[in-house]
Amino acid sequence: MKRAQQGFTLIELMIVVAIIGILAAIALPSYQNYTKKAKFTEVVQATQSFKIGVEECFQSTGNLSNCDAGTNGVPAAIGSGSGAYGAVASVTVVDGVITATAVSGGSPNLEGRTYILTPTAAGGTLTWAASGTGVDAGWAK
Repeated sequence: MKRAQQGFTLIELMIVVAIIGILAAIALPSYQNYTKKAKFTEVVQATQSFKIGVEECFQSTGNLSNCDAGTNGVPAAIGSGSGAYGAVASVTVVDGVITATAVSGGSPNLEGRTYILTPTAAGGTLTWAASGTGVDAGWAK
């Protein structure tokens, strides 16, 4: 006669629990970084209208020092009291340099990281370089 299997042994159950624990320890930090990166795209996207405004300003004036928020076709700066939204705490433009700041707190916490777009004029066109603490964290390019 064959004996029917009675169930899993204690060691088998402990191995399964250990494997699940290891996978959770690896996956949780990756998931948290992914959610921050996804939320930070809102900050990056908030700079797009300012980027277009700076490009138009540069084409019409020929000088980046004339391209500040609220002048020469560049949208007015946004801040916590003037229409900020979602993950964006503020967006400012000074001499064509666009600085967007994420909110602190919330879920996920974006820690007030920044996204800075710096234009460089070359041959009548602008090229953009991204920097800031959000780029350093790997949340934007």
